[in-house]
Amino acid sequence: MAEKKAVISRSTKETEVHVELSLYGSGTSTLASGIGFLDHMLCALAKHARFDLVLTCKGDLHVDDHHSVEDCGIVLGQAFKAALGEPKGIARFGSAFAPLDEALSRAVVDISGRPHASVELQLQREKLGTLSCEMIPHFIESFAQNAAITLHVDVLKGCNDHHRAESAFKALALALRAALTPDATAGVPSTKGTL
Repeated sequence: MAEKKAVISRSTKETEVHVELSLYGSGTSTLASGIGFLDHMLCALAKHARFDLVLTCKGDLHVDDHHSVEDCGIVLGQAFKAALGEPKGIARFGSAFAPLDEALSRAVVDISGRPHASVELQLQREKLGTLSCEMIPHFIESFAQNAAITLHVDVLKGCNDHHRAESAFKALALALRAALTPDATAGVPSTKGTL
């Protein structure tokens, strides 16, 4: 299989984001989003999806975390789409469950070319570290919109928000890894002949 890599940079008046992504890597990551808990989640995503990921962000955190988190999701999604190229020779669909102690999450992925995200994380706290909990589903939504994929991510149970969020990212990682599984018999995995 050809290498599936992309390098994307995006600069606005609010943020400067740089992403280097390899979809078929070993799970290594170098992360500096400026938001520790987001880096923690992206580390889990890269590790369990087996992505090699470099992500840096210089954002207006003196305002709040919104622009940085959203723009990291946007650029990671753009890198995913660029690295994948034409979606052929892959499984296309992936689903996974991931536990973290008492928390259990499910993620379902369709590399469809149709952007959609349904994210229900059941988070209760206002923040995890310096990351606003409302921004965690927004990150996933921004990623899905720009990757042009359909995602359903649900926390099914749990009482600790750190565990809920981390199990959700791990489930997402495993589902992405499954959807990207090479399948030489698939061609373009759609009855329409295009995605």
